[in-house]
Amino acid sequence: MNSMTLNKFEPSVENIKREWGDKNYPIWLLLNPKHPSVRHNIWTPILAEIQDKVYRKIQQRIDTTQLYIRNAVCVGGIVPNTLNWWGTEVAEEIELFRNIVLEHKPKIIISFGAFPFEFLRRVYEIQPQKGPKYWGNSYLGDEFGSSIENFDINKTNILPLIRRVILSPTYHDGNNYFGENYFHYIGSKIAEKIIDHERNLNIWIE
Repeated sequence: MNSMTLNKFEPSVENIKREWGDKNYPIWLLLNPKHPSVRHNIWTPILAEIQDKVYRKIQQRIDTTQLYIRNAVCVGGIVPNTLNWWGTEVAEEIELFRNIVLEHKPKIIISFGAFPFEFLRRVYEIQPQKGPKYWGNSYLGDEFGSSIENFDINKTNILPLIRRVILSPTYHDGNNYFGENYFHYIGSKIAEKIIDHERNLNIWIE
Protein backbone atom coordinates (compact mmCIF):
# COMPACT_ATOMS: atom_id res chain seq x y z
CA MET A 1 0.00 0.00 0.00
CA ASN A 2 1.24 3.51 -0.85
CA SER A 3 2.54 5.04 2.38
CA MET A 4 1.42 8.51 1.29
CA THR A 5 -2.27 7.66 1.15
CA LEU A 6 -3.31 7.04 4.73
CA ASN A 7 -2.32 8.83 7.92
CA LYS A 8 -1.72 5.61 9.85
CA PHE A 9 0.76 4.45 7.21
CA GLU A 10 2.80 7.66 7.06
CA PRO A 11 6.53 6.96 6.77
CA SER A 12 9.09 7.91 9.37
CA VAL A 13 9.72 11.65 9.26
CA GLU A 14 13.45 10.97 9.05
CA ASN A 15 13.00 9.22 5.68
CA ILE A 16 10.91 11.84 3.91
CA LYS A 17 12.35 13.50 0.82
CA ARG A 18 12.98 17.24 1.29
CA GLU A 19 11.78 18.68 -2.01
CA TRP A 20 10.35 17.84 -5.42
CA GLY A 21 9.91 19.73 -8.66
CA ASP A 22 11.29 22.93 -10.13
CA LYS A 23 11.83 26.14 -8.12
CA ASN A 24 11.09 28.14 -11.26
CA TYR A 25 7.51 26.82 -11.33
CA PRO A 26 5.24 29.69 -10.19
CA ILE A 27 3.13 27.61 -7.77
CA TRP A 28 4.72 26.05 -4.69
CA LEU A 29 3.41 23.79 -1.92
CA LEU A 30 4.88 24.01 1.59
CA LEU A 31 4.37 21.04 3.92
CA ASN A 32 4.98 20.00 7.50
CA PRO A 33 7.23 16.90 7.26
CA LYS A 34 5.22 15.34 10.08
CA HIS A 35 2.13 15.26 7.86
CA PRO A 36 3.11 14.20 4.32
CA SER A 37 -0.33 12.73 3.61
CA VAL A 38 -1.75 16.22 2.91
CA ARG A 39 -0.43 15.85 -0.63
CA HIS A 40 -2.94 13.08 -1.21
CA ASN A 41 -5.72 13.91 1.26
CA ILE A 42 -5.93 17.68 0.73
CA TRP A 43 -4.02 18.76 -2.36
CA THR A 44 -5.20 16.03 -4.75
CA PRO A 45 -8.96 16.76 -4.43
CA ILE A 46 -8.32 20.52 -4.51
CA LEU A 47 -6.22 20.18 -7.65
CA ALA A 48 -9.01 18.17 -9.27
CA GLU A 49 -11.42 21.05 -8.58
CA ILE A 50 -8.92 23.58 -9.95
CA GLN A 51 -8.34 21.60 -13.13
CA ASP A 52 -12.08 21.14 -13.67
CA LYS A 53 -12.93 24.82 -13.31
CA VAL A 54 -9.95 26.01 -15.36
CA TYR A 55 -10.74 23.63 -18.21
CA ARG A 56 -14.41 24.55 -18.27
CA LYS A 57 -13.57 28.26 -18.38
CA ILE A 58 -10.52 28.52 -20.68
CA GLN A 59 -10.06 24.96 -22.07
CA GLN A 60 -6.56 24.69 -20.61
CA ARG A 61 -4.91 22.07 -18.42
CA ILE A 62 -2.35 22.91 -15.76
CA ASP A 63 0.91 20.98 -16.09
CA THR A 64 1.84 20.13 -12.50
CA THR A 65 4.74 17.80 -13.31
CA GLN A 66 7.23 20.49 -12.21
CA LEU A 67 5.18 21.82 -9.30
CA TYR A 68 7.64 22.73 -6.54
CA ILE A 69 6.87 20.93 -3.28
CA ARG A 70 8.98 21.40 -0.17
CA ASN A 71 8.99 20.41 3.47
CA ALA A 72 9.33 23.57 5.55
CA VAL A 73 12.02 21.97 7.70
CA CYS A 74 14.32 19.04 7.02
CA VAL A 75 12.92 16.73 9.75
CA GLY A 76 9.74 16.66 11.79
CA GLY A 77 11.64 16.50 15.07
CA ILE A 78 12.43 20.22 15.01
CA VAL A 79 8.86 21.37 14.34
CA PRO A 80 7.94 23.64 17.30
CA ASN A 81 4.57 23.57 19.03
CA THR A 82 4.71 26.77 21.10
CA LEU A 83 5.14 30.48 20.39
CA ASN A 84 8.60 30.91 21.90
CA TRP A 85 10.29 27.57 21.32
CA TRP A 86 11.57 28.05 17.80
CA GLY A 87 15.06 26.59 17.99
CA THR A 88 18.14 27.65 16.09
CA GLU A 89 17.54 24.86 13.56
CA VAL A 90 14.17 26.37 12.63
CA ALA A 91 15.65 29.88 12.45
CA GLU A 92 18.26 28.54 10.02
CA GLU A 93 15.52 26.91 7.92
CA ILE A 94 13.58 30.19 7.84
CA GLU A 95 16.63 32.06 6.60
CA LEU A 96 17.34 29.37 4.00
CA PHE A 97 13.80 29.49 2.64
CA ARG A 98 13.81 33.30 2.66
CA ASN A 99 16.82 33.24 0.35
CA ILE A 100 15.10 30.73 -1.93
CA VAL A 101 11.87 32.72 -2.30
CA LEU A 102 13.74 35.99 -2.83
CA GLU A 103 15.70 34.37 -5.64
CA HIS A 104 12.84 32.58 -7.40
CA LYS A 105 9.84 34.77 -6.51
CA PRO A 106 6.98 32.25 -6.85
CA LYS A 107 3.56 33.70 -7.57
CA ILE A 108 1.68 31.41 -5.17
CA ILE A 109 2.80 29.45 -2.11
CA ILE A 110 0.16 27.12 -0.72
CA SER A 111 0.77 26.00 2.87
CA PHE A 112 -0.94 23.15 4.70
CA GLY A 113 -1.71 23.53 8.39
CA ALA A 114 -0.54 25.74 11.23
CA PHE A 115 3.22 25.29 11.25
CA PRO A 116 3.95 25.85 7.53
CA PHE A 117 1.78 28.99 7.57
CA GLU A 118 3.49 30.49 10.61
CA PHE A 119 6.82 29.45 9.10
CA LEU A 120 5.96 31.50 5.99
CA ARG A 121 4.85 34.46 8.09
CA ARG A 122 8.26 34.46 9.72
CA VAL A 123 10.01 34.06 6.37
CA TYR A 124 8.23 37.24 5.23
CA GLU A 125 8.59 38.86 8.68
CA ILE A 126 4.85 39.30 9.20
CA GLN A 127 4.01 40.52 12.70
CA PRO A 128 2.93 39.69 15.29
CA GLN A 129 4.51 36.26 15.58
CA LYS A 130 2.10 33.51 16.58
CA GLY A 131 2.54 30.04 17.99
CA PRO A 132 1.49 27.24 15.61
CA LYS A 133 -1.34 26.28 17.96
CA TYR A 134 -2.90 29.70 17.34
CA TRP A 135 -3.72 28.81 13.75
CA GLY A 136 -6.84 26.72 14.07
CA ASN A 137 -9.03 25.94 11.08
CA SER A 138 -11.19 29.03 11.52
CA TYR A 139 -8.23 31.41 11.56
CA LEU A 140 -6.62 29.67 8.59
CA GLY A 141 -9.91 29.98 6.73
CA ASP A 142 -10.04 33.70 7.45
CA GLU A 143 -6.44 34.13 6.30
CA PHE A 144 -7.15 32.24 3.10
CA GLY A 145 -10.12 34.48 2.37
CA SER A 146 -8.04 37.59 3.00
CA SER A 147 -5.24 36.33 0.75
CA ILE A 148 -7.67 35.65 -2.08
CA GLU A 149 -9.29 39.06 -1.66
CA ASN A 150 -5.90 40.81 -1.75
CA PHE A 151 -4.33 38.59 -4.41
CA ASP A 152 -1.61 40.39 -6.39
CA ILE A 153 0.08 38.60 -9.29
CA ASN A 154 3.07 40.94 -8.99
CA LYS A 155 4.10 39.49 -5.64
CA THR A 156 4.19 36.15 -3.84
CA ASN A 157 0.73 35.24 -2.52
CA ILE A 158 0.54 32.97 0.53
CA LEU A 159 -2.58 30.78 0.54
CA PRO A 160 -2.97 28.85 3.82
CA LEU A 161 -5.01 25.66 3.81
CA ILE A 162 -5.97 23.37 6.64
CA ARG A 163 -4.21 20.01 6.79
CA ARG A 164 -7.15 17.80 7.71
CA VAL A 165 -10.76 17.89 6.59
CA ILE A 166 -13.31 15.94 8.62
CA LEU A 167 -16.41 15.29 6.57
CA SER A 168 -19.50 15.37 8.73
CA PRO A 169 -23.14 15.41 7.59
CA THR A 170 -24.04 17.35 10.75
CA TYR A 171 -21.42 20.09 10.37
CA HIS A 172 -22.18 23.15 8.30
CA ASP A 173 -20.23 26.34 7.83
CA GLY A 174 -21.92 29.29 6.16
CA ASN A 175 -18.75 30.25 4.32
CA ASN A 176 -18.20 26.74 2.97
CA TYR A 177 -14.68 26.75 4.42
CA PHE A 178 -14.96 23.27 5.89
CA GLY A 179 -16.64 19.91 5.64
CA GLU A 180 -17.71 18.35 2.39
CA ASN A 181 -17.63 21.69 0.49
CA TYR A 182 -14.06 22.59 1.47
CA PHE A 183 -12.30 21.12 -1.57
CA HIS A 184 -14.77 22.70 -3.97
CA TYR A 185 -14.61 26.08 -2.25
CA ILE A 186 -10.81 26.25 -2.09
CA GLY A 187 -10.30 24.81 -5.56
CA SER A 188 -12.77 27.26 -7.08
CA LYS A 189 -11.18 30.29 -5.42
CA ILE A 190 -7.66 29.33 -6.50
CA ALA A 191 -8.89 28.50 -10.01
CA GLU A 192 -10.48 31.94 -10.33
CA LYS A 193 -7.14 33.63 -9.65
CA ILE A 194 -5.31 31.32 -12.05
CA ILE A 195 -7.88 32.07 -14.76
CA ASP A 196 -7.67 35.82 -14.11
CA HIS A 197 -3.91 35.71 -14.59
CA GLU A 198 -3.51 32.92 -17.13
CA ARG A 199 -1.16 35.00 -19.28
CA ASN A 200 1.16 35.66 -16.32
CA LEU A 201 1.51 32.01 -15.31
CA ASN A 202 3.71 29.63 -17.25
CA ILE A 203 1.92 26.51 -16.06
CA TRP A 204 0.03 25.20 -19.05
CA ILE A 205 0.25 21.88 -20.88
CA GLU A 206 1.37 22.58 -24.43
